[in-house]
Amino acid sequence: MATRLVQINMKAQDDSALGRFWAEALGWGVDSEGPGVTNLEPVGFAYPDPVAVCIDIVARPEPKTVKNRVHVDLATTSTAHQAELVARLKDLGATLADVGQGDVPWTVMADPEGNEFCVLEPRPIHQDTGPIAAVVVDCTDPRAMAEFWDEAMDWTLHEVTDDHATMRSAQGVGPYLQFRRTPDTKTGWNRVHLDVRPYSGDDVAAEAARLRALGATDPDFDRSAISWTILADPEGNEFCLLSPG
Repeated sequence: MATRLVQINMKAQDDSALGRFWAEALGWGVDSEGPGVTNLEPVGFAYPDPVAVCIDIVARPEPKTVKNRVHVDLATTSTAHQAELVARLKDLGATLADVGQGDVPWTVMADPEGNEFCVLEPRPIHQDTGPIAAVVVDCTDPRAMAEFWDEAMDWTLHEVTDDHATMRSAQGVGPYLQFRRTPDTKTGWNRVHLDVRPYSGDDVAAEAARLRALGATDPDFDRSAISWTILADPEGNEFCLLSPG
């Protein structure tokens, strides 16, 4: 049994407006499975497929108050492309952001609801990822996070150091998943989190039990209104275990 990363879940006060921003930013299509939920995926995409990690934007009334512990890095193909993308994102409503990054070759920005993301300088490793180069998770111990997620998913672990760890689909397509050491610690519920999905025919209860045995925990909240399983990784980051498929 195993899971794979299929999408990220992002909370928003206005899911439709934020969905339009990200659809324009990525060149993706927009759909909705109901009021308060906006789905983003590449045009012509057959979900789930490791060639892309999709985005679900879900309406929540509370505003963003702290730096997100999960964000996306956008890929570029040249220095000129990076500058053009930053300018286009500003026109769409993004702003420059300072998270203490200092003098770095990438550009840190925030979407219209304040969610941080990075526009990377051109890197050969990201030339075939699509518009999202990586999904990045802040953590205090990248090695421990890599150990957990390497067992939790069937993705391939590419690099592990004290400062960062990197994974990618075993098929060698789509964005990377990165764990990056940061000095700050988690406070409150994550406004952006990972959604993972077992394969068709797997038993979701058995998969949840396997993940708990690896170190996942059960956050304390009312589960009566949901049909999926919410767990937390060893550093307390919530993630959703969706139905197999």
